[in-house]
Amino acid sequence: MTFFPFFARNILVAGLLAALSGCASYYTHYGMFTASNSAGDPRQVRVTWDTAEYPAWWFASSQSTPITLETQCSSRVWKLSDKAEECVGGISACGDPALDINAQSGRPATSDTPCIQVSGDEAIVDIDRSVDLLVSCKPAQPVTESGGEKTNHDYLRASTVPYSISVRKAARNSLSARPPEFDNHVCEAN
Repeated sequence: MTFFPFFARNILVAGLLAALSGCASYYTHYGMFTASNSAGDPRQVRVTWDTAEYPAWWFASSQSTPITLETQCSSRVWKLSDKAEECVGGISACGDPALDINAQSGRPATSDTPCIQVSGDEAIVDIDRSVDLLVSCKPAQPVTESGGEKTNHDYLRASTVPYSISVRKAARNSLSARPPEFDNHVCEAN
């Protein structure tokens, strides 16, 4: 008789834990498109980020990594964050005075100058099937040379019209969760 209450209690506890587990769903988001860099060269541009999405009834909020923005043939990688302390409000990446120039004023960007912003969304977890990027800076030196070795730091050309990028969402660790690679043959030709 003592076995049954012990067994029933364990089953009840296991059932409650299973019901309250609230496992997150993990996704990779990515998009790729072709646009001109500040030098006017056509380049592939890629955006990627990851999310952990919790059910609405669960106490934890959905979370994301920053958006990574990369340009083909360039060593410059931008991280766009939705954390207010990172830059300005919304999803953005601020400039570096040593690396970026505000395209409108022609002055060096400051640490609170938003060089790249996502238009229309306030949080990365809210982005659905497309992302609109506003670029307001240009590189101070698109190419640097050190010891006979050239390094490209160029990125998307500044524009008052947002770049609209279609985004794919795939379950993390699935075969379709891998973003496309850049075709670097173009870089070697330059």
